[in-house]
Amino acid sequence: MTAAPSAAARRSGWIWLWGPVVAFMALIFTASAMSSPPAPTAVGDKTLHFAAYGTLGALAVRATSGATLAGASSGAALAAWAITTVYGVTDEFHQRFVPGRTPEIADVLADALGAMATIVPVWAFGIIARSRHASGAPPRRR
Repeated sequence: MTAAPSAAARRSGWIWLWGPVVAFMALIFTASAMSSPPAPTAVGDKTLHFAAYGTLGALAVRATSGATLAGASSGAALAAWAITTVYGVTDEFHQRFVPGRTPEIADVLADALGAMATIVPVWAFGIIARSRHASGAPPRRR
């Protein structure tokens, strides 16, 4: 029998899984708090939302799946998408209070689609990883 992990080990595990999510959310919040956030001029606003929330979605599915591909179940994927999309909604609400910024439903849609674009492939690879594990297939070698 193994001993239960210590409180410090649980805390460091939580930070390793969720720290990147929280840090990226803070980065989005900081950019949203600017009246005119820095952005490449050749890239559209919706593309930036799609990319930013795609990154957040990837970090969130990493956290909800316990940082294992086999852990990327439908529940982990749905939780990651919900976390990311709800954060997008709160970000747009936050922009109501920033001079020069306005909330847009189209931004939330770009956020949700960007998250989905990264979460769905991870979920699909999770299905493959669980299938290989269940079948006892040896790991692929390069």
